[in-house]
Amino acid sequence: MSPDFLDAIPVLPCTDIRAAHGFLVNVIGLHSGGLVEHEGRVIHGEVRAGNRRFWLHESAGALTSPRQAGVRTGGIVLHVADVDAHYERVRAAGATILRPPTDEDYGQREYGVRDPEGHDWYIATPFTSSQ
Repeated sequence: MSPDFLDAIPVLPCTDIRAAHGFLVNVIGLHSGGLVEHEGRVIHGEVRAGNRRFWLHESAGALTSPRQAGVRTGGIVLHVADVDAHYERVRAAGATILRPPTDEDYGQREYGVRDPEGHDWYIATPFTSSQ
């Protein structure tokens, strides 16, 4: 029997949760789910893409950001209505672009961008049936 999962929330380790949240909201265009502070320090953040949430967690112990670890083991794909327009806005904001929009054989046009914590984001628009 399969469990009745209700949600899945990726946790992104961050050395500076406030700065990561600001980048994801102001540059990438995700929606803020808020910041939680304790004794003047941000200890948790949340951003949203549609109905999907991402938790920003303090980098501590074995939970470390890609920038701290010096390695990247994956990435996050977000679908948008117009990848080229999104790319131009993010590029103009000075973000670290991994590669410009490219038509991929697996059915989407996508570009890559790295956030200040070293997480790779791939922003894409799936091809329509007419392409």
